[in-house]
Amino acid sequence: MMKNYGIVETLEQLGISEVNLGICTGTKWIETKGDLIQSVSPVDGKEIAEIRQGTKDDYNIVIKQAKDAFKKWRLVPAPVRGELVRKIGLELRKYKEPLGKLVSYEMGKIYQEGLGEVQEMIDICDFAVGQSRQLYGFTMHSERESHRMYDQYHPLGIVGVVSAFNFPVAVWAWNAMIALVCGDVVVWKPSSKVLLCAIAVHNIVAKVLKECNVPDGVLNLVATSSKYLGNDMFSDKNIPLISFTGSTKIGKKVGRLVGERLGRSILELGGNNAIIVTSNADIEMALRAIVFGAVGTCGQRCTSTRRIIVHDSIYEILKEKLVSVYKSIRIGNPLNSEILVGPLIDKWAVETYLEAIKSVEEQGGKIIYGGEVKNYEGFESGCYVVPCLAEVKNHYQ
Repeated sequence: MMKNYGIVETLEQLGISEVNLGICTGTKWIETKGDLIQSVSPVDGKEIAEIRQGTKDDYNIVIKQAKDAFKKWRLVPAPVRGELVRKIGLELRKYKEPLGKLVSYEMGKIYQEGLGEVQEMIDICDFAVGQSRQLYGFTMHSERESHRMYDQYHPLGIVGVVSAFNFPVAVWAWNAMIALVCGDVVVWKPSSKVLLCAIAVHNIVAKVLKECNVPDGVLNLVATSSKYLGNDMFSDKNIPLISFTGSTKIGKKVGRLVGERLGRSILELGGNNAIIVTSNADIEMALRAIVFGAVGTCGQRCTSTRRIIVHDSIYEILKEKLVSVYKSIRIGNPLNSEILVGPLIDKWAVETYLEAIKSVEEQGGKIIYGGEVKNYEGFESGCYVVPCLAEVKNHYQ
């Protein structure tokens, strides 16, 4: 039986109700006619709340509102825009613990990582405030008498932010805070697996927007699934810049769709990251780096360690020590401070994990530790797995 860890109180603090609207233009939540989608926690398999999805018509309303808001927001002095970002950072500080807890409960990363993610939001606010006073241009001499030339930066317009499940809130902040000080407006489409985190963020930010009399449409949320939106956002000529975080496979598609309309894209995609351990390496330091890189966020980061390339002379020593460390890793409820590894995001991720292990074995690889799914008492969600170590050859896929 899993402890509650104050989840009910956390949801109340963040303004999450049993049924939540998925479309917001800053301070206004829009009644939508989309289907309800359930947010289910990978921690215990329980439904957290429901979200009324936005439709294509709702999306069009948001885009119109954002375009209207941009005409006003671009004229606000950059340091004043920076002041808004500063106040958003202050508000996030007040809600760091409950928001970090929701990130942990809805996504599955351990609570300390959830807190760290909210801290990254706060940090980018601090950085962006400084940038609001550094949007420099330059002047130059002209060959024409009594003339000087100068250039200056101009905002683009709407910045579309499409974020992934593994960083439910930080990715939005990295993009949105910089966009705000530049005079741009933002339309955010979060992963449909972590919609409550996005709704909670907008509940927090709405207070600041209202206090600062920011035009509605500067910060927008479109919480919906591909059933309603699909590729519309990537093909929308109203959005000059798309920032997409997700898989390399989808990223290639996004880059093509945005490029076809001569838009700009920022693509933060998957990685196949390796740690190289040389013959004179500090073994203990290498072990810490490997474990942190491989099992943090249950291995679901784009920066997660997937490969370890080891010098022959220390191979057996490192392998023995690494297996020993993996055996000691505590797996369980990520809200428990003694736990290092929480669940995968959902059962589809578990299937992907099992398929990867099967592929290793079919190619001749050897599983030296892990590879099991925990589906007994205390792990009822079916999303908990044992971190896996495998011996493979360089040519394996």
